[in-house]
Amino acid sequence: MSPVRVVLAGGGTAGHIEPALAVGDALRRLVPDIAVLALGTEKGLERTVIPARGYPLELIPPVPMPRRPTLDLVKLPVRLVRAVRRTRAVLDSAQADVVVGFGGYVAFPAYLAARLRRTPIVVHEQNPLPGLANRVAARFATVVAVTTPGTPLPRAQVVGMPLRRSITRLDRAALRPAAAEHFGLDPHRVTLLVTGGSQGARSLNVAAAGAARALGDAGVQVLHITGPKNTVQPERGAAPYTVVPYTDRMDLAYAAADLALCRSGAGTCAELSAVGLPAVYVPYPVGNGEQRLNAAPVVQAGGGLLVNDADLSARWIEEQLVPLLTDPERLAGITVRAAAAGHPDADEDLARLVLAAAR
Repeated sequence: MSPVRVVLAGGGTAGHIEPALAVGDALRRLVPDIAVLALGTEKGLERTVIPARGYPLELIPPVPMPRRPTLDLVKLPVRLVRAVRRTRAVLDSAQADVVVGFGGYVAFPAYLAARLRRTPIVVHEQNPLPGLANRVAARFATVVAVTTPGTPLPRAQVVGMPLRRSITRLDRAALRPAAAEHFGLDPHRVTLLVTGGSQGARSLNVAAAGAARALGDAGVQVLHITGPKNTVQPERGAAPYTVVPYTDRMDLAYAAADLALCRSGAGTCAELSAVGLPAVYVPYPVGNGEQRLNAAPVVQAGGGLLVNDADLSARWIEEQLVPLLTDPERLAGITVRAAAAGHPDADEDLARLVLAAAR
């Protein structure tokens, strides 16, 4: 019997690539002889990330979707036809049994090419407000999987966000001493992690640094990841306050922390709930309100708090966050509820749906 052949379409950004690779890894664990191929474009991060993770990569022409009438909109039909033709040739060569798409520029031509050759399609939507490619494909896909309950796609099954195993299998308690040592922290103190994502967030940086003295005097130590282009000068209190511009060891940051103060991107919400780390979520104030929707399930489950960006301040941290961090019983309860809201097995749950669609 020939091995199952899977094509992953999740290029463009890390938000599309990482879930795709997490599912690829899960498929390989479940079916060691499976053949997994990834699609990408010349311009995306996938050109380096995907081969480095051990997956063959086939490049197709990108098909950006203009949001307003421009010259790109006029060129769209020609670009789309070219991309679909190239993608169909890749699917034919790979003898694809199933196409798994995660939205974005790469997924749209993959969905259309799979539809033309009657190949089963599995759609995964990570955001509560679906993008155009997934809205179209969900109408004819074999499986529609989503991260957030209430995502408006037909026949949607909630599986959560597929994440890498280094996060979902993280033993925070066992790793805490090593994590504290890595960041120069005390493993026995309550720890607040402050992070605004890879680029940082000014409002979070200003509020946390302004509350540094109050946090330290309450015995709360801080691990503050500011972003590479940001600096803060906290007035240090009686507990350690570690400032780093960036870390490639978020697993250690999660292990060192008891609570996070952070933005609420889809990946952040999924990772924190998967590892059972409660958080105060501060949605990015610009855009369509998606970040508020990302945090809604875990906040409604009691595994976190939500505060508007405009309301976050040093005073808010002193009045609201310090009492939580210094109340062991309350902190333990919110930690349990954060873990209960997570989907640590989303990668294998989605992989099993992929295998069922292929067969």
